[in-house]
Parts: sequence; structure tokens; C-alpha cells
Amino acid sequence: MTRASLDKQPHEVAAMFDDVAARYDITNDVLSLGQARLWRRAVARAVDARPGERVLDLAAGTGTSSQPFVEEGAYAVPCDFSLGMLAEGKKRLPWMPFTAGDATRLPFRDGAFDAVTISFGLRNVQDTDAALREMLRVTAPGGRVVICEFSHPTWAPFRTVYSEYLMRALPPVARAVSSSPDAYVYLAESIREWPDQPGLAGRLQKAGWAKVAWRNLTGGVVALHRGVRP
Repeated sequence: MTRASLDKQPHEVAAMFDDVAARYDITNDVLSLGQARLWRRAVARAVDARPGERVLDLAAGTGTSSQPFVEEGAYAVPCDFSLGMLAEGKKRLPWMPFTAGDATRLPFRDGAFDAVTISFGLRNVQDTDAALREMLRVTAPGGRVVICEFSHPTWAPFRTVYSEYLMRALPPVARAVSSSPDAYVYLAESIREWPDQPGLAGRLQKAGWAKVAWRNLTGGVVALHRGVRP
């Protein structure tokens, strides 16, 4: 059982996700009260993959998030730095081009993709700004980025309830359904430490992305940030 700390040492985070790989998808469905599937659909609509496009799906884990892009006729590359997640994905979807890679040093040429997306993975990267710059580098001019990440609920009373759920309810639920419940304590802590919606938008702009915008899902529990490579 491995729990990463908030200084996000890459080997600790990778090992943590290796531990939870087998039951990761079902655990997410339970802990999100079924919202995870709705969020994945929202990401697919925002990416708007088209036939023949090249889509890089970072922190893709077992490849669940990559499937909608393939269904739209795009060539999707699921990329993750957890070898355990990639191995689990390869067992389930052997035809997908799973690729091991660090978001701060991506193993792809400049401008290789029409769209880059990452869902619930950016806050686990040790250097967020370096990852945003790398995502820009591998995106073709005019291409787009879509980031789906936990954020800050916009209604103050709900924000308080949500914070209590993260730190009090989530760990016992995780113990019941996850193969590595301590990992979800780290995940709860990392959500609380993550920048709010304008904060992440500012970091995208600083990295070089244009036309940056966001919209809230589930009252701001999750936010979808978008940008375009100039």
C-alpha cells in the first residue's frame, strides 16, 4: 500500500496509482456518486474529436477516458506514467496504443497532436507549469487543450459540505471499495490544495495558451478548462 505526499514525488505518485489500478474505475464511480461518467461525457464533448484527428489523452490510466475519442474516428493515444495502470488498460483494450510518459517530458514530437486532454491528472504532476508547456509543445498550431480537474465549488455552503465529505466521508468509503484506500486520502488532500478556476486559467495563459476559458460542472466540484495553441 502506497500513499504519495503533497510534494508529489513522481515515483511515489506512480507507485500509488499502480496500487489502485485494478479497481480504479469502479472506485471512482462510487466515490463520485456516479458523477464520473457524466464528467467523462462532458470532456468528450469539449474535446470534440473528429475523424482522422490525433488526440493525446494524458493521465489516461486504463484507457476508459480515451474510448470516446476512438468512437468518433480519432486516433487516440492514452499516455500515463503509472505502468500498473497501463498494464491494466492493455489487458482490457489490447488494441489501444498505450504509451508510458511523464507529462513534464512527453515522448512526442512538436505539434504531433490536434488536441491534448488530461482528466483528474494535472494536480498529480510534480511541476504543473512544465506540464502545461509540454502540452502546448506537442499540440499543433490551432489545436486545443481540455483539462478536466477537481476545483472549488462556487456556492459557499456547498463548498463547506464538500470539504467535509472529502476529508471525513471519502476515506471510509475508499476503505470499503478500493484496493489501496490510503491513496484516496492523498487524493482528497491534493484536491483541497489545488488552485481555483481563475488560478488555473492564469497558469494556462502563462504557459502560452490562448482563448482560455472554463466552465463548472456539478457546481464547481469539477471544472473544464479549455485553450487554443496560437
